[in-house]
Amino acid sequence: MQTGKKPTERKPTGTDWERVKREAAQGAPVAFDPTSEPYDPNDAAAVAAYWSGSSIKRGRGRPAVAVKRPTLNMRVDAEVLDAFKATGPGWQTRINALLRAAVKHGVVKV
Repeated sequence: MQTGKKPTERKPTGTDWERVKREAAQGAPVAFDPTSEPYDPNDAAAVAAYWSGSSIKRGRGRPAVAVKRPTLNMRVDAEVLDAFKATGPGWQTRINALLRAAVKHGVVKV
């Protein structure tokens, strides 16, 4: 009997996690290459000094915008929604562009 949930798939990361776990269990020191790494991870003072002067930068995701778009809930015919979704990712942006063009060309009076 299926519950309707998709099986969880993990994407490969390129990291040999079994080796990492094995070395961590052995207590082996982490190898340090001064030509490519900013500090020695085996030196607690160097680690603390490096991270005390660091800041976390915003990662992935949509960049911040000056004017935030409001969220909208609206009802449309199922076939209209299906047609836009069938065009692939970015369908909401395409709907917004069509509405913007309609306002710009006077089809919709504001």
